[in-house]
Amino acid sequence: MKIVLIGYMGSGKTTIGKLLSKQLTYNFLDLDHYIEDVEGMSISAIFKNKGEVYFRKKETQYLKEVLSLNENLVLSVGGGTPCFGVNMQVINEATPNSIYIRTDLTVLCERLIKEKDKRPLIANLPKEEFPEYIAKHLFERSYFYNQASHSVHNHQKSVEDLVVEIKQLLV
Repeated sequence: MKIVLIGYMGSGKTTIGKLLSKQLTYNFLDLDHYIEDVEGMSISAIFKNKGEVYFRKKETQYLKEVLSLNENLVLSVGGGTPCFGVNMQVINEATPNSIYIRTDLTVLCERLIKEKDKRPLIANLPKEEFPEYIAKHLFERSYFYNQASHSVHNHQKSVEDLVVEIKQLLV
């Protein structure tokens, strides 16, 4: 079985995915970390040195590669992954267990301000522009995120509660 967690950066996909995979005794994979390992450089360095177009092409290639593995897997993908090329279609064709982790704008802003240096898309964004930037992105990306098989809202829920909720949705 493959479980793919999607949602905006900072929504908790990796944290939730690690606990979910542990409870299910599945392997866990963060697609961004996989790309960094294979490419031999950070996502930020790929964006800087090779550009976003190169990154997005490689992202699709590695997404297909990972989803074709013959193993039980919880996969956390980058916030933009479902929104480029045929990635959301690839995800939904590979598994009936794509799950959108919905997160409120205020929570995303709070989390992302703390880790902005690690996020190439927002690294140079002034703090006061976060709400507008993230709201715009969420609006643009919601079309793709809402194509997930399932959706959970993480408002005021613990990671443990979200994992229980997700396990109940699995096909």
